[in-house]
Amino acid sequence: MGRPPMPPGSPLPSGAGIPPMPGAARGLPQQIPGRREAPEQRTLVVGHGISVQGTVQDAERLVVEGTVESDMIRAKELVVMPGGLFRGSVEVENAEIAGTVDGSLLARGSLSVRGTGRLMGKAACHRLKVDDGGQITGQLEMLGESKPEPTPSAASAPVAPAAVEGPSPTA
Repeated sequence: MGRPPMPPGSPLPSGAGIPPMPGAARGLPQQIPGRREAPEQRTLVVGHGISVQGTVQDAERLVVEGTVESDMIRAKELVVMPGGLFRGSVEVENAEIAGTVDGSLLARGSLSVRGTGRLMGKAACHRLKVDDGGQITGQLEMLGESKPEPTPSAASAPVAPAAVEGPSPTA
């Protein structure tokens, strides 16, 4: 009825007798190139074809492959994969957008918009990287360094124009 047993001592082929992991054919969320995996973070993955509405609490890392709609989410990291949609408000340290974000995003650290990414609405970040093909539509604010306010004498001092590289206008 079944297969005859393997003779003792014969090497098993790789993966023999081990059933595939659920979702292995589709795979786990693929890391976007250039990223390092964060060690042991509380991660919520909203998979492809899944929609979530409401509040997310205590997630350090939110990975969106499907759809998330929320009034406010606070986390360390937001990753919106290609095809993923986040709609609502989110405050994070770092955000990586390869899908669509529609709403309000505050990234106290870095914001990366990949070539397939679309950011619509209002966003604020300290550092911004937009790959070729990435789109930002709406209002974008660059957050400054956390420096003390300048003194009145320093604020009124003349500022030298920034140097621009390239051919001089008289050449």
